[in-house]
Parts: sequence; structure tokens; C-alpha cells
Amino acid sequence: MTMPIGVRKARWSRKQKRLAVIGGLALVLALATTLVLVALRDQIVFFYSPSDIIAREVAVGQPIRLGGLVKEASWQRDGENNVFVVTDGATDVTANYIGLLPDLFREGQGVVAEGSMGPDGAFIATNVLAKHDENYIPKEVVDALKASGEWRPETATP
Repeated sequence: MTMPIGVRKARWSRKQKRLAVIGGLALVLALATTLVLVALRDQIVFFYSPSDIIAREVAVGQPIRLGGLVKEASWQRDGENNVFVVTDGATDVTANYIGLLPDLFREGQGVVAEGSMGPDGAFIATNVLAKHDENYIPKEVVDALKASGEWRPETATP
């Protein structure tokens, strides 16, 4: 007994099955990526130069990394209270840090500080990063200094 053509059950071809499996895997991968990014959203810390902070109007309290050069004659120390100015040649940002700074911290040298912007417009650092090489400057800082025309390759190596 044969069924009329219009009454037969529709079956998927091999090509359709393969495409359905690939589509399902892509959907699962997209969902997993979205879940990871949402979970890490508060843990991601972005790098900004002083000009980027002003241009992008970084929100007060948002965790960021500030990088640039410590401006000459700007470092003031009172016990563990440190105030210094980070510059990229175009813009300056005052940074406050409570604690002991790394031994390699100097005026005119590159610095990366982790923290957030305060309500008064000053950067409140929770951590100041240094490398074992006193000439170390992070790649992002080098790029920002080159863009502003302040890069001095004779004093630092990336």
C-alpha cells in the first residue's frame, strides 16, 4: 500500500541534519560566551591614558588602569600618602595612593596604577604596578605617548 505523495512524512536530508547540528552548536557556543562575559563584566579592568579618561568621561568608581609618565616635580609624599601627576603629554591626572610605592617608582618614569576616579576628578589608586626593569613602559602607554608626540625612546624600552 502506497501513500499519496502529499501525505508522506517529511524527513530531513543528511544536509539538513548536518546544518541543524552546526546551528545548534553555534547557538550553544554563543550562549556560553554570553554567560562568561556577563559573569566577568565586573572583573574586566580597562586601560586608559589621561587623555582617554577626559575624552571618555570615565564614571566615578569604575575600576580602571591609568597609565602614563609620572610628571617631573609632581610627587608629594607624606608618610604612606602619595600624590603624583600622571601625564601622557597632552593631559594630566592627579593620582592619590596610600601605601608604599615600588622601589622603581620615579618622576619621569612610566607607571600603571589600578583604581578608580574620585568625585573630585582625582584618580584614587589601589595598586601601583612596576616591572623589574626600570625602563619598562607598557605597550599601551608607549602607544599613547607616541600618539601625543611625547615618546622618548632613548629613555625607555617597551
